[in-house]
This record gives sequence, structure tokens and C-alpha cells, in this order.
Amino acid sequence: MAAVHGSRVKLDQKGTGQGARSSHAIAIVGHKVYAFGGEFAPRVPIDNKLHVSNLETLTWSVADASGNIPPPRVGVTMAAVGDTIYVFGGRDAEHNELNELYSFDIKSNNWALISSGDVGPPRRSYHSTAADDRHVYVFGGCGVAGRLNDLWAFDVVDNKWVEFPSPGETCKGRGGPGLAVAQGKIWVVYGFAGQEMDDVHYFDLGSKTWAQVETTGQKPTARSVFSNVSDGKHVIVYGGEIDPSDQGHMGAGQFSGEVCVLDTETLVWVRLEDKVESGGHPGPRGWCAFAGAQRDGREGLLVYGGNSPSNDRLDDIFFLALSQG
Repeated sequence: MAAVHGSRVKLDQKGTGQGARSSHAIAIVGHKVYAFGGEFAPRVPIDNKLHVSNLETLTWSVADASGNIPPPRVGVTMAAVGDTIYVFGGRDAEHNELNELYSFDIKSNNWALISSGDVGPPRRSYHSTAADDRHVYVFGGCGVAGRLNDLWAFDVVDNKWVEFPSPGETCKGRGGPGLAVAQGKIWVVYGFAGQEMDDVHYFDLGSKTWAQVETTGQKPTARSVFSNVSDGKHVIVYGGEIDPSDQGHMGAGQFSGEVCVLDTETLVWVRLEDKVESGGHPGPRGWCAFAGAQRDGREGLLVYGGNSPSNDRLDDIFFLALSQG
């Protein structure tokens, strides 16, 4: 098995960015980063501007957007398929869970409302989203009546939602799980189900069946609201909350700063060597915006903002470059 190595760098931003926030989301199309949603004060959505930056220059601006612009929200997710960004769910200023699916066309700068109400997944926030070249997948999150464990896919070609079979009680409803597409499967990693979880499940897209797997190696401690990305074979996990605050969402809890990689073939975890003091390391945090990115010809994980162990919202950007060998 080829080992996965990582190197981290803090990126210098220019222009007027979103400012410090957590519970927001980013999506990346080509060399551009699109950021939306989030909070500075707990549970208070800041705005509904779509901030845009070039991944190489990191000069921020606000998109001159038109159309059906989504209202402000926290606990929202974004994913990109082709030249279209999809925004789903979240929680509004009155703490209502949402289930609208919006699209943003980066060529026309136009927002459109695709589904809402009884169409598509029920209302939720702090769910997880992943995408392949045709589908946007949505799993779990905090619903109107508790944590959810349902898996849905929006087919961007047929323009319709598909609900997959339920995983049942073996995969408890959870908020802030990792979600990744790898090896023809949708992987659900960890999350918060009344307590921090350390279980791993997958849904096989071919057989339409769920399975829980036992992982070995340098297994990360139970956690939720972490950043994650897949390279098609590995699921890379960074940070997250490892011990929730007794103040709930109003507090910070304890966060991790480690990076762990799961090989989805061998089911073995490897922990990347970390040097938090190096200055290029984002340190312990959770509730970040994150996405898979390519920078300077290298694939990796882009992490933007989030919440710190001191309960301060952050506005910095880090790139974790991943290489195999």
C-alpha cells in the first residue's frame, strides 16, 4: 500500500473576505473558491453573500449574483458538479431547519431554487454533502425531530432526488459526520449521535446495500464536525470536535488538530505526522468550511475558518497537500 503524506501551508488572503465565521460552506470550481453562510455569534446567520476568490491569488470579492438568492443560514452544505454549485439545507435566523436545494451557475452568476417543501430530503442542518460527476449526496444531520441517518442523491442530469434504503439502527442518526465517495461507495465516517462516534459505514451504489466495517491501524478518536475529503481511494479526516461542550452549540468543546487517512481497500487508518508549532498548521478546530482542492498542481484539502478551542471564530485558510509514495 502506498503511504499518504501531507504538507500544510497557510495561505495569505487579499481583498474583503467573509470574515471570521464557522458553520459555513465552500465549494471549488476550477481555480475559484465560493463561500456561503455561517455564523460569528452562535446560531446567528451573518449574511447571504456569495464570496469568491481565486485559489492561486486568494483575492476575495462578492459575486454580483442575481436570481432566487438563498436567505442567510448556518449549518449549510455546498457541492459543485461541473459549472454549477449546489447549496442544501441549513438553519435560519429563527433556528428553523431548512431543506431547499439551490443552484448557482458560475457562468451566469444566477441563483435558482430547484426543490423545496415535500420534494427531496426533509429539513435539516449540520448534515454532510459529497458529490461525484453526476450526483450530489446528502446524509444525516439535525432534523426537525432529531438526528437523521437517511441518504439521498440529487441527479443533476435528470434533475430529481432519489432516496436510498435506510441503513437501519446500526448506523445511528447523527450530525456532523464525514461523507465521501470512494470505490463506488458512499462512506459515512464518525459524527455526533448524542455522543461522539467512531464507527464507519458505507452504502454500495451497485448493490444498494449498507455495511458497517471495522477499521484498524492508527484509528482516530471519536469525533464530529471535522473536515474531510476523498481522493477516490482514501478518506482524509482533519480536526473536529472530540468532546462536546456542556453548553452545546453555545460552547466550543474540545477539538483535534490531527490528520488521519483511511484506506478504503484495507480499512487501515494512518495518522499523518503533525507539527502544530510550524506555523503552517491550522491547529485544533472544527465546524470549518472545507473542500477538495488543487493548488500548484497538487491535490489536497482546503480548510477555511471554523471554531477554535477558545470559542473564537476563525478566518484563516490552510491547504493540506496530499501525495502518495
